[in-house]
Amino acid sequence: MAEPYKFELVSPERLLVSESVESIVIPATEGEMTVMANHSPVMTTIKPGIVTVKTVSGKEDRYVVYGGFADILPDTCTLLAESATHINTLDKADITARVERARADIGSAPDDHARTRAEEFLHHLSALGDAV
Repeated sequence: MAEPYKFELVSPERLLVSESVESIVIPATEGEMTVMANHSPVMTTIKPGIVTVKTVSGKEDRYVVYGGFADILPDTCTLLAESATHINTLDKADITARVERARADIGSAPDDHARTRAEEFLHHLSALGDAV
């Protein structure tokens, strides 16, 4: 059994999770990361995706996040999401609306850098829509 680890998932609206966990899988922009107790300190940005939380009791829960960042320390992980919801309360229309806004952002991007970022965001949203 893995060592308990403090995890908090926070969105601007509310605190979604604050408990001891065994592990967390987060959708970091550089790839999915599994975080457990005694993880090396790191701060990473989060792409749209699914956060999987495994509690010390063995229960597994999933949350959809739409970006943000995670502060990972050996004894705690705090994920500050731009927006987040439990997978059971996910509104597929919300993902569709976000995809449409991302497409509009690509069309109105003022330069190549902004267009590339908007295209990456659209790609992540599309992958999320396929996953849920």
